[in-house]
This record gives sequence, C-alpha cells and structure tokens, in this order.
Amino acid sequence: LCERIGAAASFESGENRILVAPVQAVLQPTPDRETLRSSFLEVREGDILPPERLVRWLVDAGFRRERMAERPGEFAVRGGIIDVFPLLSDLPFRLEFFGDDVESVRTYDPVTQRTVRPARECLLRGIGTGRLVRDWEDPRAAHLFDFLPADTLVFLLEPGKVRQAAAAYHGHHGKHEGVLSPDALAAAAGRFRRLEVERVLPDDTDLEVVDCGIRSLKRFEVGVEEALGELGRLARSRRRVVVCCNNEGERERLLQLMAENGVEGAEVVRGRLSAGFDAPGAGFALVPESELFNRYRVRRRHRKFAGAPLTDLVELKPGDLVVHVVHGIARYEGMETLKHEGGIGEYVRLRFANDVRVYVPLHNIELVQKYIGAKGEAPPLSVVGGSAWKKRKEAARKAVEDLAQELLRTQALRMTKSGTAHPLDTDWQRRFEASFIYEETDDQLRVAEEIKRDMESPRPMDRLLCGDVGFGKTEVVIRAAFKAVMGGRQVAVLVPTTLLAEQHYRTFRERMADYPVRIEALSRFKTRGEQAGITKALAEGSVDIVIGTHRLLSADVKFKDLGLVVIDEEHKFGVEHKEALRKLRANVDVLALSATPIPRTLHMSLVGIRDVSNLYTAPAERLPIITKAARFDRKLIRQAITRELDRGGQTYFLHNRVDSIYRVADLVSRTVPEARVAVGHGQMPEHELEEVMLRFLRGEVDVLVCTTIIESGIDIPNANTMIINDADRFGLATLHQLRGRIGRYKHQGYCYLLVPAGRTVTAVGKERLKAIEEFSDLGAGFQLAMRDLEIRGAGNILGREQHGHINAVGYELYCSLLEKTVRRLKGEKVEEDDYEVVLDIDLDAYFPPEFPEDDAGRIALYRKLVRIRSEEEADELRRELEDIYGPLPRSVLNLFDLQKLKMKAKRAGIYRISVEEDGLAVRFRKFTMKRAEEFVGPLGHMVGGTLEDGVIIRGPGLTESASRRVELLKKLLNGAAAGVR
Repeated sequence: LCERIGAAASFESGENRILVAPVQAVLQPTPDRETLRSSFLEVREGDILPPERLVRWLVDAGFRRERMAERPGEFAVRGGIIDVFPLLSDLPFRLEFFGDDVESVRTYDPVTQRTVRPARECLLRGIGTGRLVRDWEDPRAAHLFDFLPADTLVFLLEPGKVRQAAAAYHGHHGKHEGVLSPDALAAAAGRFRRLEVERVLPDDTDLEVVDCGIRSLKRFEVGVEEALGELGRLARSRRRVVVCCNNEGERERLLQLMAENGVEGAEVVRGRLSAGFDAPGAGFALVPESELFNRYRVRRRHRKFAGAPLTDLVELKPGDLVVHVVHGIARYEGMETLKHEGGIGEYVRLRFANDVRVYVPLHNIELVQKYIGAKGEAPPLSVVGGSAWKKRKEAARKAVEDLAQELLRTQALRMTKSGTAHPLDTDWQRRFEASFIYEETDDQLRVAEEIKRDMESPRPMDRLLCGDVGFGKTEVVIRAAFKAVMGGRQVAVLVPTTLLAEQHYRTFRERMADYPVRIEALSRFKTRGEQAGITKALAEGSVDIVIGTHRLLSADVKFKDLGLVVIDEEHKFGVEHKEALRKLRANVDVLALSATPIPRTLHMSLVGIRDVSNLYTAPAERLPIITKAARFDRKLIRQAITRELDRGGQTYFLHNRVDSIYRVADLVSRTVPEARVAVGHGQMPEHELEEVMLRFLRGEVDVLVCTTIIESGIDIPNANTMIINDADRFGLATLHQLRGRIGRYKHQGYCYLLVPAGRTVTAVGKERLKAIEEFSDLGAGFQLAMRDLEIRGAGNILGREQHGHINAVGYELYCSLLEKTVRRLKGEKVEEDDYEVVLDIDLDAYFPPEFPEDDAGRIALYRKLVRIRSEEEADELRRELEDIYGPLPRSVLNLFDLQKLKMKAKRAGIYRISVEEDGLAVRFRKFTMKRAEEFVGPLGHMVGGTLEDGVIIRGPGLTESASRRVELLKKLLNGAAAGVR
C-alpha cells in the first residue's frame, strides 16, 4: 500500500518517469491528485513550525503516535524532539525544536535510536487510513493510470496472462466499487500508446508484429565442466557473450574455472539478473551465472530496517512475582514518584509476606528481578528480615557450585583430548565466503569466525550455535563444512526429519556448485541400493559431505576421515541416538544447532564452561510476520488464502491430526475452489510425500494442508501465509518454529492461529496464543523462550536436578549465582553485589515524564543506567540519551552522579551513605578505623565522630546543600576507588 502511494506520488511530483507494476496494483484504488498534493509536507532545518501543528498534521496524515518511532508510519514526541518514520524512507528522522524553530534535522537508527547522519530536510508523505477505506468503495476513485502523462508508452507483458490475472483479482474483490474491472482496465490502457510483448505469437492478432529475434537460453548441461563447455561453444558462435555474477567472489571463481577449462571469449561482469537471453541475429547473449550452473536462486529484496537485537529484559506488570536479591520473593505493585527532604525520586513498590511493603529506588533496580520458575509452582512471599530466604539462597548457591564444578571437570577433560586441527582458511575458502549473495549480519560473521578458530585448534570442538528461525544458521554451518572439506576431512550433518535432510541437501549443493565437493543425502527417501552406494562411498572417502537423519548413526555407516559433525535440533533425537552422538563426540569437531536462542543471562553464566555462539540479529531484509489469533471461520480462511493467491503466493494450512486431515483438505477446497490443494503428512509413503513437497516447491500447489512435518527447516520462498488449526494445542516453541517457515523473502508474512468456535481455551493455551501474537517481531524467539520458561518451567535448560533450586530463587538470580561461581572457580576476582549500596543523600534524581512514559520503558531505562560499570559506559549512555531526548535536565544528571558514586562506594566496601543531623554517615561492610582513615585520606580533619560500622563526616554546608554533598563524595570516593578495596 505504501509503495503504491509512493509510486503515484513520484509520478505526481515528476520524480520518476518509469513505473513497473503487477496488474493487481493497477486495479486497486489510489488517492487522487488533490489528496496526494495535500499529503506532502517538507520540513527543513531553520523552518518556523510550531511542534503542535506538526503533531496535528501527522495524526491527520495517518501516522501512529508511539513511545518510540521504530517502523514506517510511526512518530514519537519527547519534549522538544519529534521523531517520525516516513513511509518508504530507509531511515526515520529526528526533528529537534527550539520553541517553534526547527533547530536540527537528522536521521537515526530505529534499532539503537542513535543518530546516523545530519539530514537538513525531511519529506513527509501521509494518507489517512479512513480515506483509503473510502476509496475502495468509491467508483470514481483514482488509479495508477490516472497519474501517467498522455505520451506514456505502456508495455503489456504477456497480455493474455495479464487479462487472466485481472479477471481472477476482480472475481475476488469486484464487490468493492473502487476496484477496476478488466473492461475498465482495458479502456484505461487504451488511452495510451501500447506495446504488447509475447513469448509466443498469438494466432488471432490484428496488431503489427515485430520479431525481436530474442530467445530464452537453452538449458545448460548439469555439471560444471559440461556447462563450461557449452559456454565456450556459445562464445565462439556469437560476437559477444556476457556472464553476470552476483558478487566479486562468484566472478573470481568463474574466471578461475574458465581458465582451468580453456573457455575463452566470454566477458564476466558483476550484476544481478533473474534470467538470460540469446539474440543470434545480433550475435549477443546474456547469461546469469545461476542459469549457467542450473542454480535455484531467489533474490531477496532489501528492507527498510533490520530486526532488533534480542535483549534480556523481561517486562514487569503489576501483580507479577519478583525476586528482591536481599529480601526474597515479593509481588510487584507498580511504580510511584515520592518526595523526600532533598527532592523527588521514583520507586517500585513491592509487597512481601504479612502485607509488608518495601519501596525500592529505581536507581537500585538491579536488586529486583522478575521471578521466573515453574508454572503452577509459585513460591510463598518472603518475610522481610526472616532467615528462610537466606537459607534458600544458600542452598541454591551450593547446588550451583556442584553443577559448575561438574561442568568445569567435563570441560577440562575435553581440553586434554587431542583431535586434528583443520588448516587455516584457503584462498578457495575466502572466495567461497565472498560469493554469498546476501549481506551477512555482524552476528553471522562473528559466529563463523568463532567456529573456524575452534576448528583450527587441536582440541575437539563442542560448540552450541543458537539462533532464532531464519537468522542465518545454515550459511554459518555451510562455511564450517566447506572449511572441513578443504582440509581433506568428511562432514556429517544430522537432522531430525527426512524433509529437512532433502532441504539441506539442495541448499548445500546449490551453495557449493562451483567447487569439486561431493554431497549426498542419506534418508528413507533413498532406495536400499542408493543407500548402499552412499555408505560404500563414505567408507572409501569419495563422499565429502553427507546429510541425513538418525540413519547416519547406524552401524553400517563408516567414515574414512570424519572431521566435523553438525547436529540440528539435538533435543529431538531419542536416548539411544544421543548415546551414539556422545561416542561420536570423542575426537571430532561437533557443532550443535538450536533454533531456540538461549537467554543472554544463561549464555553469560556458561561462558568458559560451554562454548556457545548466539545469532541475535535478524537479516536486514526480513519483515516481522503479522500474527492474528481468531476463532475458526471459513470467511477468514477464504480471505487469507485469496489474498495470497492474488499476489501469486502459496499457503500452508496446518492441521496436526492425520485421521481428519483429508476432511479438512476437502473443506479448504470447498471454501476456496479456485485454489489447488494438496495434503502432506509423515505417515504417507516416502515417495508420495516427496512428490507432494516437490510440487509445492515448484508452485504447482496453492495450499498445502499438512502436519508439523514442515516445522524443521523447510524453506519454500513463495509460501508466505500460514493458517494453524487448533493452535491452542501447540507448544509455544512449536508455534514459533512453524511461523518461521513463512515471510523469509520479499513478501509480508501472515500467520493465523485458529481455535474451534465452541471450544473453551485453557488459561495456558490463551497465554501461549497471546504471547505468540504479542511477539510477532523478528528476534522474538528470546522473549518467547522467556515466556515459555514461565509457562513450562525453567528447569529443563540445566537439567532436572537443578529444577527445584531455580524455582526457589528464580531463574535470573540462579543464573547470576552460576556465573559468579564459575568465575570464582576459575580463579577470577568476583565482586559481591548481593547487597544494596544505599545513597540516602536527599538528591533530586529521576527521569522526567517525557522520558519513556510507560512503566516498562522507564524500568528498562533505569536498568540500563544501573548496569553501568565504568565512567566510559556512563558517558556513552549520557550521549545516547542526549541524542534521543535532547539536553538532559539536572534530575537526570544527578542519576548519573548517583550511579558513579555507588560504583565507587561498592569498590571501597561501603554499603550506606546517609545524611544525618550533624553530617554524612559513611558505613562499611567490614569496618576498621584504619580502613576509615584510608578512605578519608587527606580530608581526615573532616571526620567528626565514629559509628559502630563507620564514621561521620562533617563540613560547612553538608547538611544543607545536595550539590556540596555530591562534590565532597566525589573527592572521597575517587581516592577510595584508587586505593582502598
């Protein structure tokens, strides 16, 4: 919709003179010229524009007001700053006002919210959604043809197919009067000069015919040498032959292959081409590299913004159970702003046992964590000051110590074993990686390097690679496999399903087509004879990479020189298979994959005892999948499937009961009779299932009614709508995995979660559906994993024996204890942080209301502040907030002062500094007079008395002036941080 409006607007403004459009877009209504003209607003640096007038314009133009402007069509207001993300813009804009003056205009990153570059001007286009709805019902609505100049030349590519598509679209949507009919389309096109382009000359045309002498390329032979031989023959018979490669890596590799095979006369250039052609009369041929080597290629369209990196913050809502590190389990009741003698501060209110309430300053929010344990096993609220919480925490600490020691012993044993180090990257490795046709994420590059460094080490690798669905794990694995083969070793890729084995087989072959690498698939899709041939070739060493199911673990499968084992979704294999895997791990490199990313907190706690790599960032071209939970409704099903048919796409209809799947398929056929429907499930004969899936892949099936057999890794680029029947009966991780099968390429993905009309959904089922709807963004897997921990219980991650301890103290505190224990056992210095540093110095310290207005956003910001561990981190956060919110008020600068003072006080062993009647009281955890004297140093004359655990500092103005107190503490604590520990 945005792009159609943008296309119309670009014609209206004269910005573009070429329009490429599918017939469906031409049939749909578009705002008229007058509406479009009024929908432009240009904002320049130095303009006088009252901010409230801009806000009114944005609302009228259909923009949505949000806390942060992160997607096209959103805007946000924070004091003198207005952020706006224009439709069709690559980046959002930040407009900073001084009164009514536009002081600066700059673009910013929607993920980090940080400035990217100055912009000077911002062009806004907007159309209210109400007007768009009216256009669909208005027979006088405008269409794209209304914006074309009279001298426009209209190309109709394959007019017969255009007319068919127009008739089909009008059949679905003709009830809306704003949609053009096929006759009206023909009349509109008839106003312009026309050129009809046909592949095959129709028999009954009365138009003037011009034969361009252009033909499709003949299909090249399968096999690199054979294809290159044909390219050489083509080059000798034409005056000019040009081969297009996607990138420099492909170009260099092709030039090398041509030189090795004596192919001359063809130019090799960089460029993207979906299909080539041959013009014998002109002596010219254009050949895409993908067509030369018979590759299956899908070009992804780059999107406007990248997916957000995953974070480990779990949102708090009133009523949630929380863990206070010092006092224990409580219930969160919300946030409050309270006044004290020195000013204002923000607090979270916690209710403990016996209705005791504790107010925790938000600058101490690190002491409060959301409680995550097993569902249905909520612990009792703790008694403030009681001994029970301390005992539970101590028991968890002891259990964590035992676990950490066991993990470290396992790690140490692995370090003593000797494997075979793979060689450093070869020139072929570098070219192979450079030939990847998409842009890697930073995470992909980092993780690939981590894995390759492990492979180059003489100790056997045992690494876990975690990443959300579609985040690029396969490419990372392919690079590792290629490295192993370049070192003369064999690779085994073990997957849980036959279909996934076939998918990976195709992907690996496609990716390595330019190289002499033999790849085979071993699964039930192969005949006994084929399987015997593959196992013989493996034993002889003539197969480099084998991809298969647990069949690879059979006794008859022997390798000549196995160097790398890749295990996809290990948790899906049975006990006996895991035992076989354990034996495999003895002295070969093992890379395990998981599509459920583990939380950062657990990842950090395992650093040094388990090698874990995480892909946290979505590829730049992917869009979040629009997800909707609804009651079963044939009208909704028809609407979803026909929308996909209109854009030439395919649909998954997931029904996970084989006994009734054919009845459901019949219902789908009756609901959408124009759709070609097929059925696929795991109990079908292998050859039938393979044939159905291949037909779906080739686009011969519109709707695949199937079971969860598609859950793991099946990648059909053209399938971008999914309907899941009985969705409340699926686990959260399964729903997320299934949804990850769609929306992987250029189209917006839609997922419908259907529940039978008469069924009462359980509380857990409702929570799952709510969670999957709520987290429809890319990278939601982590939040889903956390929500799944709440629903299913947190014990599974670290083994059942740890389950009770996680429930006793909460998941986040458990991970913190584990991390500290591991570091201490490895001999690192570990700072105690399970106590509050209380700075009760009557300072006005809080974020004002225009900073995140919602409680969740404010808590997130306070958490970010209290996690600062150095002056450099504090300065970086301050610059970030100034960029987003403008000049920081005194109350925010005071928060930074407080955090810096707390960091230094903790290092000096101080747990409390407070204002007393006669000065400042400084209290130490382990008090000695010598320590106090070292702390005050040259300011010893200001010590005005001693306490049981500290000293009183006296001086002029200390009890009256907050700024005087802060300056004095900075002097004292700077000295303490440098000396006393």
